[in-house]
Amino acid sequence: MEVWGGIECSVNRVGENYFDQLEYDSLYDRPELLTQIIGLGVKTLRFPILWENNRPDNNNEPNWVVEKHLELLKHHKINVIAGLVHHGSGPRYAPILSDDFAEQLAQYARMVAVKFPWINDYTPVNEPLTTARFCGLYSLWHPHHNESMAFLKILINQCRATILAMQAIREVNPKARLIFTEDLTKIHGTQELEAQTLFENHRRWLSIDLLCGKVDSTHPLWGYLIEQGIQKDQLSFFNENAMPPDLLGFNYYVTSERFLDHKFNNHPPWTHGGNGQKMYADIEAVRHSDAKVAGLAALMREAWQRYGLPMAITEAHLCCGREDQLRWLKSIWDDCTILNAEGINVIAITFWALFGAYGWDKLLTKKQGTYESGAFDLSSGRPRPTAIAKFISTLAHGQVYQSAVINGRGWWQTKLPPSSDVRPILIIGGSGTLGSGIYKICSERNIPAIAPKSNELDITDLRQIKNAIANYRPWAIINAAGYVNVDIAEQEVENCLLTNTIGPVNLAEVCENQNIQLMSFSTDLVFDGSKPAAYMENDPVKPLNIYGLSKAEAEKQVLSIYPSALIVRTSSFFGPWDRHNFVAVVLENLRKGKEFSAMDDVVMTATYIPHLVNAAMNLLIDEESGIWHLTNNGALSWYELAVSVAERGGYDSTRILRISQQNSKLPALRPANSAIESSRGKHLPTLEIGLDEYFASV
Repeated sequence: MEVWGGIECSVNRVGENYFDQLEYDSLYDRPELLTQIIGLGVKTLRFPILWENNRPDNNNEPNWVVEKHLELLKHHKINVIAGLVHHGSGPRYAPILSDDFAEQLAQYARMVAVKFPWINDYTPVNEPLTTARFCGLYSLWHPHHNESMAFLKILINQCRATILAMQAIREVNPKARLIFTEDLTKIHGTQELEAQTLFENHRRWLSIDLLCGKVDSTHPLWGYLIEQGIQKDQLSFFNENAMPPDLLGFNYYVTSERFLDHKFNNHPPWTHGGNGQKMYADIEAVRHSDAKVAGLAALMREAWQRYGLPMAITEAHLCCGREDQLRWLKSIWDDCTILNAEGINVIAITFWALFGAYGWDKLLTKKQGTYESGAFDLSSGRPRPTAIAKFISTLAHGQVYQSAVINGRGWWQTKLPPSSDVRPILIIGGSGTLGSGIYKICSERNIPAIAPKSNELDITDLRQIKNAIANYRPWAIINAAGYVNVDIAEQEVENCLLTNTIGPVNLAEVCENQNIQLMSFSTDLVFDGSKPAAYMENDPVKPLNIYGLSKAEAEKQVLSIYPSALIVRTSSFFGPWDRHNFVAVVLENLRKGKEFSAMDDVVMTATYIPHLVNAAMNLLIDEESGIWHLTNNGALSWYELAVSVAERGGYDSTRILRISQQNSKLPALRPANSAIESSRGKHLPTLEIGLDEYFASV
């Protein structure tokens, strides 16, 4: 089974705006990014030569904005599957509902074949059925209709365009193959919606049935098509020009299977829909307790029995924690391996969104939107290989990927028992604010973890560390312990240094010796505050107090002993699970009717613990090392944070009093500015989002 790759490349239209994934990646200006994909070892790449941005004006020749990219791929002998329309509504001169959409795409397709005669594989239109739904039924993308006739016309236009485009391409290159891609789905539902479920399960195959010339008077949807106004000659075109794909590509996601529930009021309003006779909620089957999800293997068997054509998975991706990304991709690989053993011809799996994707959390209805990483994380502007890249590269080279988390239970596998043979993470300081948050999130992410009580494991004692490792056999140690009272540390210097420096150094020595991953946490107080902007990872440290000194010394010694260790600098964290943080203290005082004083001349970056821990866990699984800054975006003073908390909590913010650091008379000097940002990537949302989630939780 081959390992293919793909770049999320949607160019979709919303209103008068075109949203372009490659523009968000800055890929047009950086063809050299493709060397990262080439380095994985994949030999076939789904790559866009999209109509909308290569020929936006039909009065001019194409601008070929990806010509350099294609030359690079050709030089490295990468087989290209050229995509011409990917969730697009067509250029302005040939919109998707227009009568000449298909002819215009065919004209462009011929130009592509002439320009790049070495390309043999084409996907003229990606997922025509899904695109028709989003454009014609759900009103999400241009032309924003929500009626069956528009859906069907858009679908037929795209399928007809696929055939005409391939005919035009084959006039230039007779060897050209049609790699047809579509969402692989199945619809489940309550008994009250049995008829609608049956209808949807016929409709899910309609694009492929049209191409294969299967839609005639005996087809289950013939009456529906005619009733909706589709002309018989429109359908006879497909029978006369039948073009079964050379390869059927299926895109299967964790949310591909749907569940229709007649009890629609039990679900959010945005799930509500209907068929004109009955109202129902359309939700992800994986999230409904009554749904029996068929799974990829079963649906691929259905497709094989229905068409008997060679198949491939042409999109495999999941937006979630890194461990679940790995588990999802492995499950697809394992299912397809089983299918091949059964004699079902699955040629390849395409690992999708290699550079990540933007805005799918809002279904591409807003510009850019939230970024989710894939094999590479582009959040810093530079591609950083994640654990997904290592997984793909291992498969591409015929090897078995080893990971402590990959065999765990994915979040969608709620009916499977948890795996008992997965090595745990050992959390030091599990009873503290940060450590308890780490333990909770590990549990939520199905990552086994052990958190001994503080009296059960003293990291200042090497013998106790070695005994704990022998007992628990961890694959990683997370040190969330520490001496945390910044002011008392000025008097208890020895205790502070013992806990914050000697303990982490001991962990580094043992982890380096036994090849165990180590993640430890540091602080923004390693800086002196003289920088007028936010501090980055490579800025020199110069602590002003004993606490900061203990952390700075730990950073230095830990990385000297164990360069593979991961040290996360963070700042002023707060979370919904404890009351020992600044945000909770502000609210408690206001709740009691008290005033609260906060410094207005000390600037920092506050951090929401769930965001911090989830990002840090991804970095740990990616086997990252060195110093990383992880905080929510947005520098502000303690006073400004307190005011924001008061206002969000519905309290009178005039009860928040300004105070200077000098007048606060705190024993330990704080830097005037300890705001930190990362030059290595943007991994956490804004502070506003963190506060929103905090108040929603408490």
